[in-house]
Parts: sequence; C-alpha cells; structure tokens
Amino acid sequence: MAKMTFILGGARSGKSAFAEELAKKYNDVVYIATAEVKDEEMRERVQAHRARRPFNWKTIESPYNVDRVVVDLDGKAGLVFIDCITLYITNMLLSGEAVNSINCLDGQMKVLKQRQEKILAEINKLSQVCRDSKAEVLIVSNEVGLGIVPDNVLTRVFRDIAGSANQILADEADEVYFMVAGIAQRIK
Repeated sequence: MAKMTFILGGARSGKSAFAEELAKKYNDVVYIATAEVKDEEMRERVQAHRARRPFNWKTIESPYNVDRVVVDLDGKAGLVFIDCITLYITNMLLSGEAVNSINCLDGQMKVLKQRQEKILAEINKLSQVCRDSKAEVLIVSNEVGLGIVPDNVLTRVFRDIAGSANQILADEADEVYFMVAGIAQRIK
C-alpha cells in the first residue's frame, strides 16, 4: 500500500496549489480532474488549473467513476492526483436522473437520502481503491461545513454528503492537511 494524502480547505484557500507543489516531487503524475465544464466561468477555472500543471503530467477527465480510473491506473503512475471530491459529489448529486427527481416536491427527501447513500458508497469504494493502490494518492476536497446553514434542502444535503465524504477520506489517509489562507496545517 502506498501513501494517501488528503488536502482539505475552503474556497481559494490554496489547497490545489499546495497539492500541486507536493505532486511536483513525482516523475509520473496522473491528474484526475472531476470538473464538468458547463459554462464559461467554469471553463476559465479549468484553464487556470491546466496552466499551472507541468506539461508532463497526464490528465484524465473523469466526472464519474473515479474509483475505476484509479484501479485502471494501478502500477501505471507514481502519483494519482484527484482534484476535487466536492465537484465529484456535485456531479453525482446532480446527474440527470437525480435532477428530475429532486425538482419534484413529492418524495424529494426520499430521493435525496437515496442519492446520499449511493454517493457515500461511491466515496467508500474510492477510499478503498486509493488505499489499495500501488501508486501514491493525493486527494483534494473542499471544506463546506464552516459557513452558514444553507437555506434549502438540496444545499444542506450536499453539505452533509461532503462532510461525511471528507471524514471517510481523512480516516483512510496517512496524512491530512487543512489549508487556511494559503498556509498548510498538518492535522494528521
């Protein structure tokens, strides 16, 4: 089993930049990008991330089934870099079938609870394949639970899923860093 590092922080806390600096120590990096580009603002964010990465890193865009990508890479990379878990959660939470069900008021909580269970099962699978990987793994995620309580059920469920997912990944990780204003605080 290789080392698993988990980096957590708020928006613009410096978590991706810190993770990228850690990753530059490796010769063979595969970057798994979970973002889906659906508008111009997200396109600009993705381009900024791409511009910072060294040209020799391989990028795999995988908004879904990240666990399968990690399994397929086993032994083919020195470092697997996953950025980011909260976008991965968003993709699963708002996938086509879920959106249609969530928009219907009848049974909304039932649908969201089922979706929550499915997403956390996916995070558990991802955590296990990362733990079992021959490659070292770096995972980035947002801490979304430090702000105000969201005013709607979908956002509250997202916050709860992200918090639970972060706990699962932090528990499995060998090292955990929390980013505050660009400063990494090692917490595990």
